[in-house]
Amino acid sequence: QVQLVESGGGLGHLGGSLRLSCAASGSISAINTMTWYRQVPGQERESVASITRGGTTEYAEFVKGRFTISRVNAGSTVYLQMNNLKPEDTAVYYCSAEGIHYTELGVPIAFRSWGQGTQVTVSS
Repeated sequence: QVQLVESGGGLGHLGGSLRLSCAASGSISAINTMTWYRQVPGQERESVASITRGGTTEYAEFVKGRFTISRVNAGSTVYLQMNNLKPEDTAVYYCSAEGIHYTELGVPIAFRSWGQGTQVTVSS
């Protein structure tokens, strides 16, 4: 099992910056991809940025050039550096970890873990 704890949310300002952190614990070695999602009340959760074990990153079009995802400490911590914030970035941000672990019999089981979320509010 993998447990995730986000931090770093809060109040940001138009054009400002915030950095979110996601600390993973448990079966970290089983994690392949970590992804930041965000959700606005009444809307579906959407992917913001992801990073694989090998360091390959992907970004949603609406954050390209503004947000940067990075992974340190052998993958136990993932950051989302958010620059040039916009009011439409206001949302609850969630960290997610996907991977595969194996049972004692060697049966692979895919998993996805979620953090509790952290609120980001951007004022104009």
